[in-house]
Amino acid sequence: AGGMKFHDAAALSAMAEVARRHDVLLIADEIFTGFGRTGTMFACEQADLVPDIICLGKALSGGALPLAATVATDKVYNAFLSDDPARAFMHGPTFMGNPLACAAANASLDLFEAEPRLEQVRRIEGHLTQSLEQFRGLPGVKDVRVKGAIGVVEMHRIHDPVALRQRFEREGVWIRPIGDTIYVTPAFTIGAEDLARVTQAIGTVVEEEAARQAADQ
Repeated sequence: AGGMKFHDAAALSAMAEVARRHDVLLIADEIFTGFGRTGTMFACEQADLVPDIICLGKALSGGALPLAATVATDKVYNAFLSDDPARAFMHGPTFMGNPLACAAANASLDLFEAEPRLEQVRRIEGHLTQSLEQFRGLPGVKDVRVKGAIGVVEMHRIHDPVALRQRFEREGVWIRPIGDTIYVTPAFTIGAEDLARVTQAIGTVVEEEAARQAADQ
């Protein structure tokens, strides 16, 4: 949401090493990236990171029901494990352990085991790369980047994001620009025809924006 920036795995590994050296807990926020979105089950795998705490959500339940989880190493968990209220982590969210949401998460995880989710992500990544890279170098286009099932076309400037969103609607797709970034995060089960329709809509709108900005120069 902060521009869909992709950080280099080596840089993340170096940051993790600094944290380890100074005995600072390493926390991986995988709310958005977890469960295959970047091409591996968890994004931290790509930097060979084993965090002390990992935050999960969104795809944990397949997006069907709200559910999040905070997972910690034994070292962190045991630091708060006690029958003494003065030491224990006395935290009990109102909706913790919702049985319906947990059932949805179990069903979603079963589908991860039964269906080729990461293969689907690789297929999406290939299509996004091939389709979006052609817009690199157009007037107004600052960058094009793809990671797993995330496709981004970053513009130098989007003057009216609301108008641009409405333009996408007229193309028959729902794409919501954030800041100067046009991005898509398709469902892993999206069909080839629907995915092509999404990227074609991006192409139409980006080329219109490029022509408009070229005319303004």
